[in-house]
Amino acid sequence: METGESRTDADGAEFSARGRRLGVFVISYNAEKFIERTLARIPACIWREVEVVYVVDDCSLDDTTHRALSFPDAQGKLRIYRNRINRRYGGNQKFGYQYAIDAGLDAVVMLHGDGQYAPEMLPEMFRPLVEEDADVVIGSRMLNRSGALAGGMPKYKFVANIALTWIENRLGGLRLSEFHSGYRGYSTRFLKRIPLWKNSDEWHFDSHILFQARQASAKIIELPIPTHYGDEVCHVNGIAYGLNCIRSALLFRLHRMRLLHLARYDLVPEASADSRKFDDPWSSHTLIFSRLKAMPLDGVRVLDLGFGCAAIASRLRERGAVLEGVDISPKAVEENRGLFDMVYQKDLNRLDEVGLKGPYGIVICADILQYLVDPAEFLSRLKKYMNRGGLLVVSVPNFVNISTRLHVIFGGFPLHHRGIMDENALHFFTNASFETLLKRTSWELVESTVSSLPLMLLFPFLKWRPFRPLVALCRGLTLLMKGLFGYQCIYFCKNPNECELL
Repeated sequence: METGESRTDADGAEFSARGRRLGVFVISYNAEKFIERTLARIPACIWREVEVVYVVDDCSLDDTTHRALSFPDAQGKLRIYRNRINRRYGGNQKFGYQYAIDAGLDAVVMLHGDGQYAPEMLPEMFRPLVEEDADVVIGSRMLNRSGALAGGMPKYKFVANIALTWIENRLGGLRLSEFHSGYRGYSTRFLKRIPLWKNSDEWHFDSHILFQARQASAKIIELPIPTHYGDEVCHVNGIAYGLNCIRSALLFRLHRMRLLHLARYDLVPEASADSRKFDDPWSSHTLIFSRLKAMPLDGVRVLDLGFGCAAIASRLRERGAVLEGVDISPKAVEENRGLFDMVYQKDLNRLDEVGLKGPYGIVICADILQYLVDPAEFLSRLKKYMNRGGLLVVSVPNFVNISTRLHVIFGGFPLHHRGIMDENALHFFTNASFETLLKRTSWELVESTVSSLPLMLLFPFLKWRPFRPLVALCRGLTLLMKGLFGYQCIYFCKNPNECELL
């Protein structure tokens, strides 16, 4: 029978992957008594239809790994991994879900190696993911509360489950019967959208990922599952776990209210995040545009390099500028094609291969030089595409901002997916080092300034009138001590050379 057809086992189980690439992730710790039995309980139809069943032993202190290795793998689909260090419950999940993404799976269901969650339910757990009816599937014991008690759930856990779920639902804007089931299925389409690695390594990882699903407007489905409490060992500190769950829900609520910012819930595209910079009067985008709009722009040829969401370009277009743009992102190019008179999807590291027409009166390089292999070579080559006296606008993050200084002083080097400490950056600049770079590449510096810490983006309540003095104070400190409080350095430079376009 070909893949995609329904198969029915002797016990009546029916399941089809419908051409989807599926995986079962068996998370395990000190499960030597249960792991073989758990694997044996996985229905035959699942073994036939999934691409892989992978056990990840979180550096168990017992014989879990060898017991898993001894399980007969008739289908050749079983993979056994052992962490060299104990990653904890959340950390182990991060590994397992990243494995699913890297393996090109379409969906993955997590099964606990101690057998507490019924492997027999795997076809039901997979079905909404296969049919694309859900991004997240939760096997809930609390959809049938009497069944939870009958299945051996201790009364104190039963009451705590109800209470914590109620709090998390109220604060998180969800309507789930249970937040605390470890029987989960996810589409990798959803997993790719969330910063998994910013979640906790502890047990409340499960709450973090559900709040991320809420933030992503992912479709969540709950399915009733049987409850079974046997002689498996619980490794959870109940009090610490409960407090962490409440804290996570409260922080997520504050994030949703924009009273604080949590990077784990940054799910919007980078372009959208860039466009919000105009909400801050002291952001680099705002300061750049404020300087340019004072110039006559009608008919001026402007080249925007690494334009992203084209937030600056769209405002220059309104003032009559003739726009050309270059960006390496196919999505950015496609979404903004109608804005530019000419747009190129090219790597700026190979500037001479772009095919620029030039000469240009204004060239904008907003937050791109830190990503280039050789910024000096790039700046040197750029002059030949510009008019004599043409204006170059550059912004770069200020590495010695107070936020990074404090991290470094205490031994940290916290890389993020954007901002000053962007993990993709190849260079880090200070005001002094970048001015030296401009001199070395023979640019004439006309004017420079710095943006302030993006407080209004992180804390939108600062826009309210009572908090405006705090914003003004921050701006004052930034202008007084640019190196310490400046978030981004902004430079306006003239090209002293004749156009040398070949």
